[in-house]
Amino acid sequence: MKPADGKQHLLIDADDTLWENNIYFEEAFEQFVDFLDHASMSAAEIRTVLDEIEIANIKIHGYGAANFARNLAQCYERLAEGEIQQGDLRTVMSFAERILDCPMQLIKGVVETLAYLGARHELTLFTKGHPEEQKLKIDRSGVGEYFHHTAIVKEKDTQAYATLARERALDKERTWMVGNSPKSDINPALAAGLKAVFIPHPRTWGLEHEEIQPVDGRLLVIEAFADLRRHF
Repeated sequence: MKPADGKQHLLIDADDTLWENNIYFEEAFEQFVDFLDHASMSAAEIRTVLDEIEIANIKIHGYGAANFARNLAQCYERLAEGEIQQGDLRTVMSFAERILDCPMQLIKGVVETLAYLGARHELTLFTKGHPEEQKLKIDRSGVGEYFHHTAIVKEKDTQAYATLARERALDKERTWMVGNSPKSDINPALAAGLKAVFIPHPRTWGLEHEEIQPVDGRLLVIEAFADLRRHF
C-alpha cells in the first residue's frame, strides 16, 4: 500500500528485524561446544539435543538469555562425558548471560525507515520474550520513540495476534505484521486474518523456521527493512 491509500497499522518485530539478536546466541553456543569438547558428537548433533531441551523448556520458562543459560546447563549435564566439576555449570551459564551485555547492533536502514514510516502510519512494536529483558533492549536500541504502542507477549501465536487486533481495534485489512520469523511473525499473523511482510534474515534461529502457509495476496516478501519505504 502507498501512503496515499491511507494510514496502515504496522506491527513490527524486534529481534533480528530491528536489531541483531540470534548471532549472539550462536556465539554462546559455539563457546558451549568448545567447552563441552565432546569426543564424538558434532556441533550439529549437540545442537539437536539442545533444541529438544529448548522446545520443552520454552513452554514453561519462555525465551531470553537467562532461560537460554538454564538450557545450556541442562544440556551440559546431559552430555558431559566426565565428572562435572564445581564451577562447570556456572561457566556454561555465563556464555548465555553475557548476551545481555552485547552491544545493540541495529540492522541497516532501521532508524531512517522507522522515522519515515512513523510519520505516515501507526507503528506497534510487537515482540516476545522476557518482559524486562525485551524492555531493556528496546531502551538500549533508542528506537522506542518511533512507535505508538509496544506489546511484549510470552508467545506470538495466532491467539496473540487476534487478541492484539481486538484490544487495539485494528482493521485487519489495513494491518501488517513485519518480521523475519515464519513461525512467530508470518504464519500466525496470516492465520489471524492480518497481512504480513516477510523479511528473511540469514541467521534466524532454527526453531523459528517454518514453511510459510499459502495466502491470497496478503503476503509481501522484501529483502531488507529499508525496502518498506517503497511499499508503505
